[in-house]
Amino acid sequence: MLLIFDWDGTLSDSTGKIVRCIQTAANKLGIEAPGDEAAKDIIGLALPVAMARLFPGLSDADTRRLTEQYSRDFLDDQEQLSPFYPGVEQVLDQLKRQGYRLAVATGKSRRGLDRVLAAHGWQDYFDATRCADETASKPEPLMLQELLAYFGEGPRSALMVGDTEYDMAMARAIGMHRAAVSYGAHHIDRLRPYEPVLCMDRFVELRDWLTADQHPRP
Repeated sequence: MLLIFDWDGTLSDSTGKIVRCIQTAANKLGIEAPGDEAAKDIIGLALPVAMARLFPGLSDADTRRLTEQYSRDFLDDQEQLSPFYPGVEQVLDQLKRQGYRLAVATGKSRRGLDRVLAAHGWQDYFDATRCADETASKPEPLMLQELLAYFGEGPRSALMVGDTEYDMAMARAIGMHRAAVSYGAHHIDRLRPYEPVLCMDRFVELRDWLTADQHPRP
């Protein structure tokens, strides 16, 4: 079975850092900063799409300036590497040993994902990864379709694990099973309407669910 994971808010406890950097970038440019919930709402989208949605009144030029400032602030904050959520490293190691194929589908840029993977020593950990600047932004399902094509699998042979409506929507659009985490950017009540096969408060519940042989079969 192929397991596809979102990164920010699902594996990495980075939502607070993303919110803080968005607000800092806006303040530096004299733009009214969004509140925490508004900033969390766009986590998972490709950065240009996220900024345009979060600041709809800005000109294209100002949106670019804000995006560039955010990227600089986020990189400057790289010394504070966002930790994994509890159990993530142990569970992923166990799943790899059990023969599951692991992939990432993220709204991060390729440069951003590669940087954080290198910081964790995970450059070759996942079997494949797709980033928002290589393909269509979530909630379009293209990055999932590209991963399926890479592995030669159909959507019913994979599970998308994520923390936002965008993760759930892109998986549902192509008939892929989906699992939702409650501890990320979007409240779990926003994810339930997408009919995830699993809703979990702790990442370890994914391992328990798979081990209990409760998961759907292709």
